[in-house]
Amino acid sequence: MENNEKKQIQLELKPEIAKGSYSNLAIISHSQSEFIIDFATVLPGLAKPEISNRIVMTPEHAKRLLNALADNINKFENQFGKIGNGTEPKGTFNLADFANLGGGNKS
Repeated sequence: MENNEKKQIQLELKPEIAKGSYSNLAIISHSQSEFIIDFATVLPGLAKPEISNRIVMTPEHAKRLLNALADNINKFENQFGKIGNGTEPKGTFNLADFANLGGGNKS
C-alpha cells in the first residue's frame, strides 16, 4: 500500500516569538555554504541600528525563501495592489501643522 499523503510538520510557536519584531533593514551576506540575513531597525534619533535577528540558512533554503517570498508578494499584489519600491513620493505631514491636534499654533 502506497502512502501518497504529505507529511505535516507540527510547529510550536512560543509566545515570545509569536509577537515578532519589526525590521526595516535587512543585510544579506553569504559564504559558499550559508546565507546570513541580519535584520535591524533604523529609527530617527537612534545613533546606529541594532541587529535584532540573524537567520543562517543553506543556499537551497535561501532559494526556497526567495521563491516563497515572490509567490506571496504576487498573491498580496493581486489582492491589494502593487507594492511600491520606495522610490515613489510619499505624502508626509508635520503634526505641528494641525493646531486642533495640539501640535502648535500657526499664525
